[in-house]
Amino acid sequence: MIELTATEVAQATGGRLAADPGVRVGGPVVVDSRLVEPGALFVALPGERVDGHDFAAAAVEAGAALVLASREVGTPETPVPTVVVEDVQAALGDLARFVLERARAANPGLRVLAVTGSVGKTTTKDLLGQLLAGHEGDGEAVVPTGSFNNEVGLPLTVLRVTPQTRTLVLEMGADHVGNIAYLTSVAPPQVGAVLAVGQAHLGHFGSVEAIAEAKSEMVTGLRPGGVAVLNADDLRVAAMAAKATDAGNRVVTFGTIPAADVRAEDVTIDVAGRASFTLRVRGSVLAAGETAEDVRVPVSLRLVGEHHVTNALAAATSAILVGLDPAVAAQRLAAATPVSPHRMAVTERPDGITVVDDSYNANPDSMRAALRSLAVMAGRTRRSVAVLGEMRELGESARVAHDAIGRLVVRLNVKLLVVVGDGAYHIHEGAMQEGSWGEESVFVPDVEAAREVLAEQLRPGDVVLVKASNGSGLWRLGDELAAGELGGAAAAGELGGAAAAGELGGAAAAGEGTATTEGAR
Repeated sequence: MIELTATEVAQATGGRLAADPGVRVGGPVVVDSRLVEPGALFVALPGERVDGHDFAAAAVEAGAALVLASREVGTPETPVPTVVVEDVQAALGDLARFVLERARAANPGLRVLAVTGSVGKTTTKDLLGQLLAGHEGDGEAVVPTGSFNNEVGLPLTVLRVTPQTRTLVLEMGADHVGNIAYLTSVAPPQVGAVLAVGQAHLGHFGSVEAIAEAKSEMVTGLRPGGVAVLNADDLRVAAMAAKATDAGNRVVTFGTIPAADVRAEDVTIDVAGRASFTLRVRGSVLAAGETAEDVRVPVSLRLVGEHHVTNALAAATSAILVGLDPAVAAQRLAAATPVSPHRMAVTERPDGITVVDDSYNANPDSMRAALRSLAVMAGRTRRSVAVLGEMRELGESARVAHDAIGRLVVRLNVKLLVVVGDGAYHIHEGAMQEGSWGEESVFVPDVEAAREVLAEQLRPGDVVLVKASNGSGLWRLGDELAAGELGGAAAAGELGGAAAAGELGGAAAAGEGTATTEGAR
């Protein structure tokens, strides 16, 4: 973080200083006392299970220079240097806003890029990080791992900025109208991408129209003169162009339709589920206001799933708008790998089982995309297995949405469906209604029961998808499957000549914070 005095922290947050004014904060800003380093600022957030105030003294003992809290936490015998504020979470946002403004004043070349959308934002954020960071000459970049996309996680990411930072990549999530407006007030981006409007958190929003309203807060919250990067393939996202231009911001579109400014042409999917396409960039994107020829470069993704074409286009468009050459963008996209855990992470096990772990989050759109990828990867020669849990926060649409996923499983000819947990039961019901019979669809009450089914049922050559909302706990199965701790009970001798001949679909191929900060929105 940019070094601040205790007085400056109090000024930035509107707090009352109960510490030596000259105390200097130069370490990280943390909400977990176990992450304290010398010179850190410990933010005492109240939580559902624990209260950060109870750990303030321990944080100072561990080296924290200052505590941000809603009450004084020290005693005359053991004083704790504190800035006392009315609302700790709001003060964290105020501090991040202050630090970013100071960083921009000191470094006018600092680039802030942000991503939102109902699906794909974490992967797109990770791709942006790989496009703009980690290469010689790119300069220092701040890119969070995971989904630090809410009112706690985003400020913590912003507060990692130093005087040397050239690029700040942010993910912005929402489960209510107004969330993204707040996040953009903390960190207004020069470039803000909107990926899609879907049904994620429909239970909170009440309607898809309200979700679209929330996501559109990105285009009205840009820094003056910013660029809204909009998905031309999504009609609700494309309609946000009017709001962006009314706010005085430029619009650049991406997608597969001919009207898109940055377009994927000739998309193909290989047997491993990876997409290749021609990246076509309009000359007007590269030379605004001038006549320039379109640029076309080939791209081959290592990420599994056709839906990653959208994510790659959004990341490439955003990176090109801050100066990355399209040919370099194509090269870096081709080298990009999964960064955040449990997001279409593919593991090729030595026993011939392929695991596709997409268990961090789930909504109807991402569930459909993952199932289609499973069908492509399994093809005609391998058995497809879908282990599916609940898609949470869908409100009154939950039963219909889960039922529809079960029916899709049957239409995609997935060979074995394991539905885990009461909240996901209607996936099993939908599969049965669509014509699944016998043991093709199995319902189990919990993760432990699913573990038993998989241990008995999985065999070499299977392609296994694990997908659910994070709170369902199926990520544990994803970890165990990827580590080879589950399934593949068949003895090596049972593989017979097929394994020796390499006929099991690439079986021998080599594989590839805190709860309060992690959003899934």
